[in-house]
Amino acid sequence: MKTIYKKLLFLFLLLPFTVLAQSTLNGTVVDKATGQPIPGVNINVQGSTGGASTDFDGKFQLSNLKNGDKITVSFIGYKASTINYSGQKTLAVSLEEDTNQLKEVVVQVGYGTVKKKDATGAVTVLSAKDFNKGPVTSADQMIQGRVAGLQIINGGGSPGADPVVRIRSGSSLSASNDPLYVIDGVPVAAGGVEGGRNPLSTINQNDIESISVLKDASATAIYGSRASNGVIIITTKKGKAGDIKISYNGNFQVSEVTQQVDALSSGQFRDFVNANGTAAQKAAMGTANTNWQDEIYRTAMGTDQNISASGGADNVAYRASVGYTNLNGVLLRDNFARTTMAVSLTGDFFDKHLKIQVNNNTSIIKSNYSTTGAVGAAVGFDPTQSVKNADGTYFQWLTTPTEFNQLAGKNPLSMINQQDNLGTFNRSIGNIQLDYKMHFLPELKAVANFGYDQMSGRGYGGTNGDYLNGLPGSGYNNSYENIENRNNKLMDLYLNYNKKIDAIDTQIDVTGGYTYQDFREEKNKSNYNFENDKTTVELFTPTHINLQSFFGRANFTVADKYLMTVSIRRDGTSRFTEENRWSNFPAVSAAWKLNEENFLKDVKSISTLKIRGGWGITGQQNIGVSYPSIPLYLASNSAAQYQIGNTFYTTYRPQPYNSNLKWEETTTVNVGLDFGFFNNRLTGSADAYQRTTDDLLLYTQNPSFFGFSNYDNYNVGSLKNKGLELSAEVIPVRTDNLEWRIGGNITFQNSKITKLTTTQDDTPGLDTGDNIAGGTGNKIQNNQVGYAPNAFYVYEQAYGADGKPLDGVFVDRNKDGIVNADDKYRFHKPAADVFYGFYTSVTYKSWDMSMNWRGSWGNYLYNNVDSGNGTYNNILTRQNDLSNGVENLLETGFKKPTDFQLHSDYYIQDASFVKLDNIAIGYTFNQKIKGISMLKLTASAQNVLTITKYDGLNPEISSGIDNNIYPRPITFTLGLNANF
Repeated sequence: MKTIYKKLLFLFLLLPFTVLAQSTLNGTVVDKATGQPIPGVNINVQGSTGGASTDFDGKFQLSNLKNGDKITVSFIGYKASTINYSGQKTLAVSLEEDTNQLKEVVVQVGYGTVKKKDATGAVTVLSAKDFNKGPVTSADQMIQGRVAGLQIINGGGSPGADPVVRIRSGSSLSASNDPLYVIDGVPVAAGGVEGGRNPLSTINQNDIESISVLKDASATAIYGSRASNGVIIITTKKGKAGDIKISYNGNFQVSEVTQQVDALSSGQFRDFVNANGTAAQKAAMGTANTNWQDEIYRTAMGTDQNISASGGADNVAYRASVGYTNLNGVLLRDNFARTTMAVSLTGDFFDKHLKIQVNNNTSIIKSNYSTTGAVGAAVGFDPTQSVKNADGTYFQWLTTPTEFNQLAGKNPLSMINQQDNLGTFNRSIGNIQLDYKMHFLPELKAVANFGYDQMSGRGYGGTNGDYLNGLPGSGYNNSYENIENRNNKLMDLYLNYNKKIDAIDTQIDVTGGYTYQDFREEKNKSNYNFENDKTTVELFTPTHINLQSFFGRANFTVADKYLMTVSIRRDGTSRFTEENRWSNFPAVSAAWKLNEENFLKDVKSISTLKIRGGWGITGQQNIGVSYPSIPLYLASNSAAQYQIGNTFYTTYRPQPYNSNLKWEETTTVNVGLDFGFFNNRLTGSADAYQRTTDDLLLYTQNPSFFGFSNYDNYNVGSLKNKGLELSAEVIPVRTDNLEWRIGGNITFQNSKITKLTTTQDDTPGLDTGDNIAGGTGNKIQNNQVGYAPNAFYVYEQAYGADGKPLDGVFVDRNKDGIVNADDKYRFHKPAADVFYGFYTSVTYKSWDMSMNWRGSWGNYLYNNVDSGNGTYNNILTRQNDLSNGVENLLETGFKKPTDFQLHSDYYIQDASFVKLDNIAIGYTFNQKIKGISMLKLTASAQNVLTITKYDGLNPEISSGIDNNIYPRPITFTLGLNANF
């Protein structure tokens, strides 16, 4: 007993020294990529049995620490972190996702999910850590340049402008080449409505959790008729059980135009007119020095504010967010204002046998579409004239003191300020999904998904009474109103059976079901003419398209290394007649995980090595016409009625139709390789593919005296696409305080028309594409067998000994002694042969920096700005008014804009480019602030630098024709993120 007392006395005397040597530590653990707190993280002290875990706010506390203790922070799916304790009172830990656990990453695919390690198709998944940083306003900008095989071409500099999105270059000539977008399980309708902007901008970018890009048919065929051009699956953020968490994201933006069209300055213009003009033309010049492009552009400011709340109990979780975006365009009056609301509810009931998920994303967009025609007018308006007259009215060219010169150009400022083009756009996407796991057979579950996509829009505006001649009260006032509503309803019903059969070491995952999708659209357009005091109403018949499908898919995993996926979908569309309504879309793919084989399993340098191969067929029926196969009649409107006496009668005319129209089908073969080396410090993939589209849906000209229109839809010809996609990421440096990542992708692609049954190899082919400025109905592109789609069809320009182009002289290519349309040839194409993306990011302690580059090679543009404004005659057309031209006319000396000159290959220019798309730098404050678990400040710039030989403003134009382009500005952003 005395011995025990002595020991207790010794411990009592030692206690003060122990207290002096030990301390308490308060800490927080957050996700390195998002800054969000992580609950449930394990905190342990090496060599001690004690420890802690983080609460719902990512906070923890450790006591009885001694200097030199090693604290280990670990959580499933993240890299463990070890910190040396040196007496600090607080500690902020950022955990990074563990690339070694990629095999457990879950990929969204059609009607289900699959682990990344078990995916057999060409699928790329991006999450918050992969998204582009900076002033993005839509989902497409978040992934631009980050996915091999995915090309996103900006729609211009206006905020919210529609981009062109292509996965593996598209599979059609006239039908839609847009991918299918699936948002929280709802395959949404393609395109927008009147008064709307980029449909992808209707989803708040701050609400997006992940984006999956499905590229080959083995991955997309389960979506059947709408998946020929790939699938982009957008999954929004969901709540997690725990106390309420508040997150705030906000930024302020400033945009500037950095480059203008090289229109003649006022000095160059005067010199030209004085040297080449008549006395009347010289007298028509003014005394001002006006740069019209400076007048129509401005420094644009904008803001984007978002706040979200999430939390929940053990079986019910929620997340709600509200966002407001208000962005001015650099063109005067251009404005994009968006309000978004998102709600997500997830519940587990009946001992987690029933899961219910409810999602809704709603947006309200108001737009001021400044008159973009002013961009071209600013290039062509006389720079010697003042913006306004002495009496304050806008200068315009007049034929009399009160009559506007209809042939002359319009004052760009008057076009902007005296015309209104406004729009409102509302969209709501929502669904409720029920997953019921059978009590009597837990491996079997039934899924019911009911969703909708509702859009409504209104475009309206007009001109005020002063617009045309700049004189107050001129009595001219026109207005218009266009209203459109689209409603898409969805029902998915399917069963899923998933079971591991241990006896044969095989996992079986089988899904089968039925889907129903219904699309309805209504339009109403009206125009009011003040001079005639007449309102014209354009009649539209409401349209209704219905798609129904039966589908099945089976996944087999043997020994966790041999994988196979088989799927079939039978699709029916109301667009075609009963004989051609249904079609079958099968697919099969397989994969082999070599790293799981015994001969590689112990090779430590190989983390992942998987070979994939797949084949599949997808369909296409989206040709923009609701009833292309059914004979219909169209009622005339009030402007086309037949008069008998004093009575006007409505007439009916037959509409074009083709009862033999059927599905366009695309067959894809894909082989791929996924790899990871050196503990996944080097990861990547490679894919090679070939796509063949048969029975191309083509809108083409009818033979003479055939049908009820000059053009109609036909199944004509074949198209072949081939490509190679490479992507990789390497982590050269990874320490406790410093990490450096380098990644990129490159895509080689080639498209060729292999069959057009309306033409032979040596015929002119089929003109296609947009009309060019100059002349009437002129086109510069053509489709022909043996060439890429939309190839430029031009005359070969002749050049003098000095290397300058000869005015009006072209090469007689067929050497028949005359130069005519038979001498045209196909010269390059708009689509790139190669496009690529490159990114790098560095994280050092609380600092992070990221940079993204993009580029393309082998893409060409028709410079319609130069061809339409680059002749003497552009300036000296008439005696009493003048137009401006571009500096190119001083280089060429071209006199007249003839058909030959407009179609000269001189204007087909190499538009290859390298672009520093965005750069961002951020700082996360580690100091503990009461009530704030994370605070981060970010500065970024977008559209920083473009390196190109192209003479125009923007080398990225999807149509291939550069004309009247809204310039893309450089945008600087300051952002703040905070979690409470």
